[in-house]
Amino acid sequence: MADADTLAPRKNADLPVRAASALVMVVVAAAALVIGGTVFDAFVVAIAAIAFAECVRLIWKAFSNPATRFVAIVLAAAYFGFAAAILMGAGDFLIVLIIGATIFTDTFAYFSGRTFGGPKIAPRISPSKTWAGLVGGMVGAALWVVMWVVSIDGGIVGPRFELGLALDAENLSLAAVLGAGLAVVAQAGDFLESWLKRRAGVKDSSRLIPGHGGVFDRVDGMVPVAIAVGLVATSMAG
Repeated sequence: MADADTLAPRKNADLPVRAASALVMVVVAAAALVIGGTVFDAFVVAIAAIAFAECVRLIWKAFSNPATRFVAIVLAAAYFGFAAAILMGAGDFLIVLIIGATIFTDTFAYFSGRTFGGPKIAPRISPSKTWAGLVGGMVGAALWVVMWVVSIDGGIVGPRFELGLALDAENLSLAAVLGAGLAVVAQAGDFLESWLKRRAGVKDSSRLIPGHGGVFDRVDGMVPVAIAVGLVATSMAG
């Protein structure tokens, strides 16, 4: 997920570079998802490995105590590894749900925060994150999950995604609540990386992606969302 406080200082001059990088990322990710199978799994492993390496770099800069570094790196390995395992084991329905919820959270939060402004959530960690942005992100993610469920059980997408849910007020309300909750989780992931970057004294997790920073900067919200969706799906299946 894009970190708004890292976007603010960037000038319009690098907009073409950012747009080109974003287009390449979308095309590569979409191609991996469409091809699926081993190609998608390899893509997920590669993204998780790079993001983990960037996280380790931040941890190394943020903490000087060897024991703290060791514990933090172990937790980071579990964090990215668990998310990658969930994405590789999930079907197309859950993968699209995870990606869509993260994108809608990011987009709605960004524009809502810019439009309404207001009190900051945690200015020392992420100065540009506002409560208005969080509420906007919750609305966006709720909207996405409801639309995705309706598209599936409403027969718009196709029978292979059949959930068998009645499209009544109760189920759609639960879908909206799930989406809103995922937005909070995504924002928490964003804050976690922002906190690490603050402690490490860096603006981006790396300079790997022109105009965008590192891979961790792009998936900071998606990782916890994937974990949350995996846990919810497992509990429902059980």
